[in-house]
Amino acid sequence: MVIIRAIDAVNEAVGRIVVILAVAFMGVIIYDVILRYAFNAPTRWAFDISKQLYGFYFILLGGYALRHQAHVRVDLLLERFGDGLRRWVEVAGYLIFFFPFAWMFLTRSFTFAQTSWNQGETTYGAVAVPVYPLKAALCVAAGLLLIQGVSEVLKLILNREDARDGR
Repeated sequence: MVIIRAIDAVNEAVGRIVVILAVAFMGVIIYDVILRYAFNAPTRWAFDISKQLYGFYFILLGGYALRHQAHVRVDLLLERFGDGLRRWVEVAGYLIFFFPFAWMFLTRSFTFAQTSWNQGETTYGAVAVPVYPLKAALCVAAGLLLIQGVSEVLKLILNREDARDGR
């Protein structure tokens, strides 16, 4: 189905791009450690920047993780069900728990990001690093997670196990 492939492709692309942040995150930390211990000249900005890069990295991979079924699951009961019943219980779980959470996450993070953006919020450390891009990333991540949930439910309803495994 086209919508499943499109949603999966978006989260796959975001996941692959965000992984690059791990390299940048590592580079900032190594740079700061070298300056701190080899030259006794720590940076003022590296701690705040590394926290923000880690925040981007962690939050934006939610949809990618759901696409690859990498979230923690407790399947004590589901593993005993037949395939058809298991799928419908999972669909019910998405409808009862996942979608209300994802919608609240999206709407609240949008308000949170909008307020931060309007205020031009920055960190209050030695260097005022903008915070609003990270808070905007929360909203983007919530949207990515929500649309990936749609893809996963469609896969369950259409009995697309091959698509659920990320193939």
